[in-house]
Amino acid sequence: MERLGELKHVRGADWNLELGAISELNVKKDVPPALLFDEIKGYPKGYRVLTCSTSSPARLASILRLPIQKAHQGLVAALRGKPAQWQAAAAGFSPIKTRNGPALENIQKDVDVLAFPSPLWHELDGGRYIGTGCSVVTRDLDSEWINVGTYRVQVLDRTHVALDMVPGKHGRIHYEKHKAAGERFPVVIVVGADPLGYLISGIEVPYGMCEYNYIGAILKQPVAVIPGELTGLPFPAAAEIVLEGFVEPNDERTEGPFGEFHGYYPGKAGIAPAVTVERVYFRNEPIMVGSPPAKPPNDYSYSKAVMRSALLHDALVAAGVPDVRAVWAHEIGGARMFNVVSIRQRYAGHSRQAGHLLSQCGVGAYMSRWSVVVDDDIDPANLQEVMWAVATRTDPAVDIDIIQRGMGSKNDPMFVAYRYDAPFSSKAVIDACRPWDHLAEFPAVAEASRELQEKTRAKWKDLL
Repeated sequence: MERLGELKHVRGADWNLELGAISELNVKKDVPPALLFDEIKGYPKGYRVLTCSTSSPARLASILRLPIQKAHQGLVAALRGKPAQWQAAAAGFSPIKTRNGPALENIQKDVDVLAFPSPLWHELDGGRYIGTGCSVVTRDLDSEWINVGTYRVQVLDRTHVALDMVPGKHGRIHYEKHKAAGERFPVVIVVGADPLGYLISGIEVPYGMCEYNYIGAILKQPVAVIPGELTGLPFPAAAEIVLEGFVEPNDERTEGPFGEFHGYYPGKAGIAPAVTVERVYFRNEPIMVGSPPAKPPNDYSYSKAVMRSALLHDALVAAGVPDVRAVWAHEIGGARMFNVVSIRQRYAGHSRQAGHLLSQCGVGAYMSRWSVVVDDDIDPANLQEVMWAVATRTDPAVDIDIIQRGMGSKNDPMFVAYRYDAPFSSKAVIDACRPWDHLAEFPAVAEASRELQEKTRAKWKDLL
């Protein structure tokens, strides 16, 4: 990040709200730098927190080991097809166990989780969160399947943290099996590492696949891991900070509230498994990776938008939609709730086909409230252009399709108003393309042609 000129050092910030507020304001810049906090109030020099690590095209490309990109369009194009390739290659990149690594520079047996500057990110949070840009390692009770997922981790006291895992997530499935069997649930929490770790542990990797394999496919070499001294669970040998411990049977405590990706607190404090931390491993001068959810744009919304845009584009092409020019899953909808596709219209019904598939494909169905289709003269990532198309190329009575009882979530802030017993959600498909049956007579756009714009920018680059 420093070599890219995209890292700023911040000294003297307070872990109590100030670190979070600085990060939140920083990410609203056009190209927000990554922030490395040091000399945090009440903590020794060298106990650091990194935020906004994935918030630019260049940094995200670097983390994904892709050629450096300066614009998101290029990054989405470079990503297209890659997730499928990585998934297919993952079986050949099982992690390699080692007994040595920087993560073992310090081993804390007299555990004190409060020795690290876990931020209180927002005023309404239920406590300090050590795990936001983190990876949680668990093992299936009935097999050797290791799962690595991103779940939030709240500090409860010196030796306990609460682990929030949504029902249905792979880590939660592992926990429920142990709970039903009355078994201690072993857990390793990596709260500082290469940001690629939390980036991949936060996406939908297939059931039964280990994220370390997937990461190895991206790196084109296996991940070196160290088995935990107590649990045997593997963590990256180059990790910065690692917590190891167990959830004792039925040890569940108050957790939260905490914000979510859509920018709201979905509810009050809940109940979550409490991990008794028995070992802490950390490097000298360790870096905690912070990535708290908040009102978009937030710390990680850009990375989610890029990843999901590439996945949605691939899904539409795989479903047989021709001439898909670009897709953008907007940060304002948490990369889920407001998605736009641009197409070059080829036949009657083409735009509706694209819109409904964008709304209902496997990658797009969850919480996809608004799906908008625009012509190929509109940049789907430019919200001003998109809304201009909505304002000038739609007849609301004709061009908005409503899908009832679609796939929603209890995590949706509008769930309070749906009054369903199950997490349904209505969805809207907006056809903001020029009407197919009136293309020839539709008014021309009053602006310079793309060619003239490019020629003018090149000639007057110092001015423009």
